[in-house]
Amino acid sequence: MSIQIRKFDSRHPDFKAQLADVLAFEASEDEAIDRGVMLILDHVKREGDAAVLEYTKQFDHVDASNMAALEISQDELQAALNNLSPVRRAALQTAADRVRVYHERQKAEIGSAGFSYTEADGTILGQKVTPLDRVGIYVPGGKAAYPSSVLMNAIPAKVAGVQEVIMVVPTPKGVKNELVLAAAAMSGVDRVFTIGGAQAVGALAYGTATIPQVDKIVGPGNAYVAAAKRRVFGTVGIDMIAGPSEILVICDGSTDPDWIAMDLFSQAEHDELAQSILICPDAAYIDAVVESINRQLAEMPRKDVIATSLTNRGAMIKVRDMDEACEIANSIAAEHLEISTENPQQWADKIRHAGAMFLGRFSSESLGDYCAGPNHVLPTSRTARFSSPLGVYDFQKRSSMLQVSEGGAQTLGKVAAELAYGEGLQAHARSAEYRLKK
Repeated sequence: MSIQIRKFDSRHPDFKAQLADVLAFEASEDEAIDRGVMLILDHVKREGDAAVLEYTKQFDHVDASNMAALEISQDELQAALNNLSPVRRAALQTAADRVRVYHERQKAEIGSAGFSYTEADGTILGQKVTPLDRVGIYVPGGKAAYPSSVLMNAIPAKVAGVQEVIMVVPTPKGVKNELVLAAAAMSGVDRVFTIGGAQAVGALAYGTATIPQVDKIVGPGNAYVAAAKRRVFGTVGIDMIAGPSEILVICDGSTDPDWIAMDLFSQAEHDELAQSILICPDAAYIDAVVESINRQLAEMPRKDVIATSLTNRGAMIKVRDMDEACEIANSIAAEHLEISTENPQQWADKIRHAGAMFLGRFSSESLGDYCAGPNHVLPTSRTARFSSPLGVYDFQKRSSMLQVSEGGAQTLGKVAAELAYGEGLQAHARSAEYRLKK
């Protein structure tokens, strides 16, 4: 099996246009999907549990008589954990422990208690940080199972101090994945419902007789889930609208080409729209990676998906030098950035935009997906220019705190009144002036 992957040279006069073309991706705005989601959300908002039961029967082929039949008990979650083989349980525990340690460190570094300071006149100003009360996490459950997504979404929420984490996961034809349930038990998820799709998002956003309304919904899903999250934003918070998975590898030509080829496969196998790009100043090395891709592709169980992804959205970019490679990487702002070089930190210092950076040839992106510790929920579609990985901070909110002293009111009151009169808001001005000494 052989495929053609596009090759670009940064010196070509049309390079910028070529790069823009390979990067082009618009989140699905399919009118039929959006219209269908709107109807589902409206139905769930009006009918609650009855609508959720109806759609679960229609889409997941699970005919439940009531919502209680769709909730998984803590006993069942714990049983799933106990039923894992010792090796698999140990692997899951190691991943959970590392994710927890990383996010506990993150919480400590960002200052979980907030701050305050006192001015000369006794006025106290500051900020209070508090966790969200209740969070909903969406875990995909259609074509594949994602226990790692349970860990990455639930653990930072619990570390942040969220009181109740409610998980929804579709179980088509009633088939439950034991590893997903075990991950929920290990992560401290409070309630689990076997529902999915836009109806699950609607239930979490609006609340039903059985499912309480949450404050924020996090976690990846299909086009219907993404469209539903977009529509309920404002009623609840959301983490992000995730696009196809991406990997960008900057390599100086010193890493085994087979390693790099497999790293590119690791994202291409997600789906046909995933993107895998290699940037390197060595043309001969690029050719060696392409040869490796075509040699190893036939061995991959998901070779058809990989081939489509690499053919349609993959690219090999020849650059002048490593400095230019970093410039292009900043323009791409990839979800995952591997810097597979000697002395990778010197190049990482030049990177401003990336969801997660993997430094050195032993830092494969797959380690970050499962067990390294940092969160694998990352900004895609160039949104790393202004977005961050999911973290403890996504499950906290901040309240400004003002305790104005009598002396402070004399100074600030005059300033506020003057500006309020300028805006034509007399009550604002008078409110401040009442505190002024006569």
